[in-house]
Amino acid sequence: MDLLVLLIPVFPLVAVLLNGLLGRRYSHDLAHRLAWGSVGLSFLCAVGVFVETLRTGVAREVVAYRWIFGGDLTINLAFLVDPLTCIMLLVVTGVGFLIHLYSVGYMHGEEGFTRFFTYMNLFMVSMLLLVMGNNYLVLFIGWEGVGLCSYLLIGYYYDKVSAAKAATKAFVVNRIGDAGFLLAIFLVFVNFKTLDYTQVFAQAGQLSTGMATAIALCLLVGAVGKSAQIPLYTWLPDAMEGPTPVSALIHAATMVTAGVYMIVRNHVLYDMAPVAMTTVAWVGGLTALFAATIGLVQTDIKRVLAYSTVSQLGYMFLACGIGAYTAAIFHLMTHAFFKALLFLSAGSVIHALSGEQDIMKMGGLKAKIPWTHALFLVGTLAIAGIFPFAGFWSKDEIMAHAFVHGQYVLYAMAAIGAFLTAFYMFRLTYLTFYGASRLDPHTAEHVHESPPIMIGPLAVLAVLSLLGGFAGVPPEAGWFHQFLHAVTAVGRGGEEHGVGFGLVATLMMVATAIALLGWGLAHYLYSVRTEKAAQWAARLPRVYATLLNKYHVDELYDALIVEPTKRLGLAWDWFDRTVIDGVVVGVGRMTHSGSALSTWIEKYVVYAALNVVGYANHQAARSWRKLQTGQVHHYVAILVAGFFILVHLILAWWGGASGIGIAAR
Repeated sequence: MDLLVLLIPVFPLVAVLLNGLLGRRYSHDLAHRLAWGSVGLSFLCAVGVFVETLRTGVAREVVAYRWIFGGDLTINLAFLVDPLTCIMLLVVTGVGFLIHLYSVGYMHGEEGFTRFFTYMNLFMVSMLLLVMGNNYLVLFIGWEGVGLCSYLLIGYYYDKVSAAKAATKAFVVNRIGDAGFLLAIFLVFVNFKTLDYTQVFAQAGQLSTGMATAIALCLLVGAVGKSAQIPLYTWLPDAMEGPTPVSALIHAATMVTAGVYMIVRNHVLYDMAPVAMTTVAWVGGLTALFAATIGLVQTDIKRVLAYSTVSQLGYMFLACGIGAYTAAIFHLMTHAFFKALLFLSAGSVIHALSGEQDIMKMGGLKAKIPWTHALFLVGTLAIAGIFPFAGFWSKDEIMAHAFVHGQYVLYAMAAIGAFLTAFYMFRLTYLTFYGASRLDPHTAEHVHESPPIMIGPLAVLAVLSLLGGFAGVPPEAGWFHQFLHAVTAVGRGGEEHGVGFGLVATLMMVATAIALLGWGLAHYLYSVRTEKAAQWAARLPRVYATLLNKYHVDELYDALIVEPTKRLGLAWDWFDRTVIDGVVVGVGRMTHSGSALSTWIEKYVVYAALNVVGYANHQAARSWRKLQTGQVHHYVAILVAGFFILVHLILAWWGGASGIGIAAR
């Protein structure tokens, strides 16, 4: 089993090295086969590790390399394999493999084809380190790695200004979160003298509530940045500038869920910090509702899905904040299925329309691209929470936990968000696939269904979006919950409160009714009375404009943060050029325009001194020049002699400082 664990990140790493270093020397066919083949092999290894863990129920650590050791700090490049790791491995490698396959067709003919797959494999390596590491430092390396890959992949079209700006924005915003994450790591080491999960969690009881809260809140800052929650969510919608497979892999299925994974992994610390738990829950609830309102009026097919991602991540944070850790991971898994399906189906639409992304210029595509329509509809039903699709089981379980925990305001926010989700997703479906065609005549002539290499992965994701939710059936007693219980129930106060099946069934029926109401309203406005939507927008122009402009949050950040920072930079530039450079230039001028005495001293005394020094240097140089024989063995002999002299001096100093003679040693 240890070998399988080690091979999981090694396979994509080998593909990175081969495609990155040698990719220009062989064909694109070999490049993409290396890319998806390596991820496929990682998935097979992950399945083997999962089966073994499911059979034995034993968590284990696999040390790959003794990395850092000295003083109180010992860190290994090691992996922790437990039920939580196994679930994340299956999601990352399984969904990643399907997206890599899809990318072969979607990116065909693109300039930089091999570069794209090199970045994608590098992302896989980083994400695997993130979820497999047994300590905070390995987690942080993976954390920063996925941030770097996000920058590279969002800015894949680097000659496109909007893509370059979006990549920079994602990089900068994530660095804000990473600062909080680093503070948390420092606090962990100061308090525990170790960064290993098992040792930290075993000693967590010695922490005061205040220190546990400080660590948990710092971790939350990192999670908010990576998982695009309020107030650091603004990078994610702009990240849609990257190719659609990038949106599916990084910004829907895997990378943005890293924050949720980190909170669940550290839930022992969060269980000791009620203030931090409450903060997590409210951040999630507010984000779920806030992002859903923005998605109501967006017209870019990928931006609608981007805001739905922000909203669905909010549900996961809400679940973590109320202690429903298993429900959070359950929704993370199902969300990976249907959101990857939706993004890749949207990519199929864009591919069919030669790059068009505005849904107001679509319509009537059901008959032209029937496979894409059917698969997109499955994803819509799943995210809306319609029975028996995956979202019905996972999202509604989170809402049930909120109700049972007495968080009625959060439950109401989640319920409203569910209604809005159903509405804007079916709005997206109707405007894209139904009604009269609004296509440009030239585009309409070239509409075509995507090739099998793209449709095949969509079909697999559709099956998972339909059946994946049954892993959690019955609620609280399914194998998924039992499998994760050993991880999510460890620690003081960490055991999740059970939810009775009868109450869960009632609440799920209520949630289904809410979703059906959202679907019904979208059907009425965009299929039955299509003129009503425009009339409502005209009656509420300010509300519509506010939502369309995303509450002007980007403009607010620009006014309060970006522009003042730029002005501060300009002020510092002026200070540097005027004050600091002025002092240096002034001293120089004073030297050149000094008194007659300083001129005489410069002319005679300093000149004479320089001549003496120059003559001495010349003689020394002539002597030392004899050592430059040009013979390598002479240089090696000098180097070895110097090394032994240095070691002798160090030992002599050490012996004197410790009172122990060298001879005694």
